[in-house]
Amino acid sequence: MQCYVYRSRRKPGSFLFLPDKDNFARVPEVLLKIFGTPEFSFDFVLSPDRTLMIKAEASEVMRVMKANGFFLQLPPSEELEC
Repeated sequence: MQCYVYRSRRKPGSFLFLPDKDNFARVPEVLLKIFGTPEFSFDFVLSPDRTLMIKAEASEVMRVMKANGFFLQLPPSEELEC
């Protein structure tokens, strides 16, 4: 699965992962207001066996992106508890 990563200038350490480049249609408007204008950072091929530099497993990132249309990575101090 191709993955496009955008960083937030407003919230340092926050990244938005999308399965389609520049397609923010499924990202809630309120989230984009908090995140600020997404700035394209890089893209890569995401696979279940890929090791990521974030807490989440690649398979979980893929599952969330397929279900929600995006994955949000927050800095450790700002992670939400569910």
